[in-house]
Amino acid sequence: MEDQFVEQFEALLEKYSELLVGKADKETVQKVKAWALYTHIAKTMPALISHWSALYPDARAEMKELIQEIKVLNEQHRNQQKK
Repeated sequence: MEDQFVEQFEALLEKYSELLVGKADKETVQKVKAWALYTHIAKTMPALISHWSALYPDARAEMKELIQEIKVLNEQHRNQQKK
């Protein structure tokens, strides 16, 4: 991949994170990236997620926590936008 594409795609992810949860620091962007990819895989290949979850139950538990964290951050961000 070209460096320019990578930079532009990272900018997209930063903006998405900012719009979704109100933050765009590196850690939050990484969490949003993992959440978005996992969500897409779960919708398009649920059997793969089931297999992965069985192989890596600890990672599955961590992903559940991450999903909950993104949900809470999104709700907080939406509530702040309404004010």
